[in-house]
Amino acid sequence: MVFRAPVSIDALNALSRGTLIEHLGIVFTEAGEDWVRATMPVDPRTRQPYGLLHGGASVVLAETLGSSAGNLCLDTREQMAVGLEINANHLRAVREGTVTGTARAVHVGRTTQVWDIRIEDARGRPVCVSRLTLAVVPV
Repeated sequence: MVFRAPVSIDALNALSRGTLIEHLGIVFTEAGEDWVRATMPVDPRTRQPYGLLHGGASVVLAETLGSSAGNLCLDTREQMAVGLEINANHLRAVREGTVTGTARAVHVGRTTQVWDIRIEDARGRPVCVSRLTLAVVPV
């Protein structure tokens, strides 16, 4: 288990209130021993002008998942994980419905973390794959 304690989905969603995460409709739904999952609607908040899921919205979902998971590995009274680098490959267009992202630990070290984030459409087809590197810094 990479997380310091069992994950509270309610606590993750509470931290999102009043932020970009809430504005885009991102909702944490599940977590395991080394992964966290959330959904995001494909609607006017997350579409680009041509009616497709905006790649930037996918990156927001990916960074939200990876950063949240990374901080679950730390004593946040002493340290926090912040984004250092993210990349994303957009694989499939989505026009409506909901996408689901899952972040899984690749590396959880003392000073850096790497998370793999996969976003799928409602049929389980890959929409975006992303890798997020986090720096672990003092609070």
